[in-house]
Amino acid sequence: MTTRPALVPASTPALDATMPLLFVLLWSTGFIGARFGLPDAGPMSFLSVRYVAVIVLMGALALALRAPWPRSRREALHIAVSGLLVHGVYLGGVFTAISHGLPAGVTALVVGLQPLVTALGARAFLGEQVRPRQWAGLALGLAGVALVVAHKAGTVAPGALGTMLAPAVVALLGITAGTLYQKRFCPSFDLRTGSVLQFLPCLILTGALALAETQPVRWTGNFVFALAWLVLVLSLGAVTLLNLLIRRGSAVHVASLFYLTPPTTALIAWALFDEQLGLPALAGMALAAAGVGLARQPASPRHTPISRAHTSSG
Repeated sequence: MTTRPALVPASTPALDATMPLLFVLLWSTGFIGARFGLPDAGPMSFLSVRYVAVIVLMGALALALRAPWPRSRREALHIAVSGLLVHGVYLGGVFTAISHGLPAGVTALVVGLQPLVTALGARAFLGEQVRPRQWAGLALGLAGVALVVAHKAGTVAPGALGTMLAPAVVALLGITAGTLYQKRFCPSFDLRTGSVLQFLPCLILTGALALAETQPVRWTGNFVFALAWLVLVLSLGAVTLLNLLIRRGSAVHVASLFYLTPPTTALIAWALFDEQLGLPALAGMALAAAGVGLARQPASPRHTPISRAHTSSG
């Protein structure tokens, strides 16, 4: 008999409809936080400080509430590997790309390819059946993302574009592989102890890379605000929602939400920094939203994914 993992709310129609929207809103603020904080720290140093804060907070919460840890080393290892891919490789690539001068919109466009890559991987790795309607939605979403950020691509010097894009491509591969890996090997775990296990290897990796950085961390007001936002809102709030969404839905459904990140980020940047949105960008947002709607439509019984998420917890 299986048991419901700790801190997993019961599924209701209202909650199932709200969680994806809240996740997109919170996840989209990550680029804004990077814009505030990266001028005052190297990307790996910034991330290392962020991971330390998350581990301390979630570790204290797990101990105070006596949260259960994984039952085996194998289960703990799967959780750690998924965290290293979903958070360590992804965030390291994104922050490095932005710090090297790649516009946030272009970075978002590269990472926005994740739903297409995930759909291919889900079919081969998880046995999930990707329906024609989902393929159409994924393609429509990609077209929308391209419209939103196309005007920013022209700001990058052609000769330097390849070097700037490399970390973003690494980020794309990391979060795609991590989503598939977590869905396959550890879709269900306690979110308090699981966060500690997921971010610990991220700290080891980024901490080692931070030793090579020469830029010192400057504890300015902007840096402290960005750090607090990324720790509390992103690493605790958005990542918890991501884990819940991976647990409840198919990999393709979860990945399709990332198409809404660039348009939402553009809206937030418009509100905070007065970045103007032209008609192509507005049209792109509409296309991305329509594409996500198509890709996330529930499957009929004959199209039920072969691989299902387990509900047991460590």
